[in-house]
Amino acid sequence: MFITEAFAQTAGAPSTGGADILMSILPFLLIFVVMYFLIIRPQRAQMKRREELLKNIRRSDQVVIGGGILGKVTKVIDDSELEVEIAEGVKIRVARAGVSEVRVKGEPVKE
Repeated sequence: MFITEAFAQTAGAPSTGGADILMSILPFLLIFVVMYFLIIRPQRAQMKRREELLKNIRRSDQVVIGGGILGKVTKVIDDSELEVEIAEGVKIRVARAGVSEVRVKGEPVKE
């Protein structure tokens, strides 16, 4: 009596499932693009600069070792090791990866 019958209403045009999927994926794509430009791309550039810095270490460069020790490169042993003088007469061997900063670039070796 008081309850009316409810009928399912159909839209005038058939629903498009492809547009719904695109609209649900679009926010994730936008988040990935923003993260790429704000995080991933600058980090790759920074890694490339650090790799170049470590590759170009020469004798008589002033370096800061990872623990904060300052020293002067006295000898480049090979591609992965350096000899660093941290005090007068005190020389240590350091891995190139352990160098955190090159303070003063030395002069190129004259051959």
